[in-house]
Order: sequence, then C-alpha cells, then structure tokens
Amino acid sequence: MDSHRHIRGQLAYATAGIIKVYTEDGCWVIPSSQAVWIPGNMSHSVTAEVDAEIRHLFVDPACLGRFPNQCSVLDMTPLLRELIMRVADFGADYETDSPAARICAVILDELEGLKPSLLYLPGAEDRRLQKVMQAMIQKPQAELGLNHWADYAGASIRTLSRLFIKETGMSFQQWRKQLLLQVAVHRLEQGTSVTEVSIELGYKSNSAFVAMFRQALGKTPGRYFKKMVL
Repeated sequence: MDSHRHIRGQLAYATAGIIKVYTEDGCWVIPSSQAVWIPGNMSHSVTAEVDAEIRHLFVDPACLGRFPNQCSVLDMTPLLRELIMRVADFGADYETDSPAARICAVILDELEGLKPSLLYLPGAEDRRLQKVMQAMIQKPQAELGLNHWADYAGASIRTLSRLFIKETGMSFQQWRKQLLLQVAVHRLEQGTSVTEVSIELGYKSNSAFVAMFRQALGKTPGRYFKKMVL
C-alpha cells in the first residue's frame, strides 16, 4: 500500500494475523495483541503480512489533543477490540446523543488508557533484512543462527549484524527474542498451554520459558494473562 496521510488520527491493528506499519517514525511488525497509534497528518502505510484481517479506528481531529503526537506501539485490550467491532455496525454517520456516540466516547477513554507495548518488534527498510525477518516470522521456532540468515539474505554475517542494530536498535538475538515473545503471547492467548508453547519455541523446560517470559514482561504467563482479562 502506498503511503498516505489524513487529518484524522488512526489506530491500526489486526484482529488476526500480522500487519506491518510504516510511518515517518519507523516500521513495526504488529500481531493481534498490539496496535499502532498514528497521529493525524502523518504519512503512513499499513500492509497485511501473514493472513491478517486489518481493522482501523479513525479519530476526529477535534479529539486528537487527548492522544500522543508521535507514533506509539500499544497493547490492545479485549474490551477495546469488542467496542471497535460493535461501533463498526453504526457506520460513519450517527446522532450526537445516540448509542453509537456513547460507545465512541467509551472507545476514546479506552484508547487514552492504552499502555506502550513491551512486545514492540521493529521492522526494517533494507530488503535483505526484510527477507530475513519475514522468514523468521513464518518459522519463529527454527533455531537458526546469524550464519544461516546471512547466507539466506546474500549478505555477510557482519553486514547482517550491523543491519539489525542500525534499523531496529536491537541485535539479532534481541530481535529474535522479541519475536518469540510475540509468538508466545499469541499462542497463550489462544489457550495453548505453557508446556506446549515452551516446546514449540525450543525451550528445554517450562521453567526456562517462564523465566524468559517473566524477565521480559515482568510477570509469569499466568499473571500476565490474568491482568489482560481484568
């Protein structure tokens, strides 16, 4: 999709699959547990990466003072997802004092309360790095090192390592860890057990997986998802 801009603010997210969002601030890979807030008048594009079903929430310019004037990767909540799906049935035109208007007011409150995501996974503009990232997203459980991906991208190990730092601010290993976290959260959210997820992602034990999860997100999987439901 070509870059474009509009005066309204926008929340972009996927109800399923993964999307990639490009803005003036950078590029992000976004799973269904996250969304990207895009301020009004900022050039951007949103594309489906892996069988994504994309949803967009547009916010009137009159309300934008309540929200950040820079892009933000945010954690979506189950409530906000359901509210957005509900208000979509009303269309763009509705009366000021109507059920749709009241739902929209709640949506704005929920949107204002969204927290920056610790699962933030930056994308890249370099085509070689994009190729590697896309392959890793397709098979996140593959325990392949930088040597393999450098050959795959047609670049030297040193070049690929530098590209990760330059374009994402993360090393290859840090980026891969963030990817595994995204996959873990998505699978756990679907009801997959901790044991199954830890095995799928190549961890030798549940405790090793839980320790990685807690170190990254500050909570065990059980506590993390309990908070998401509340």
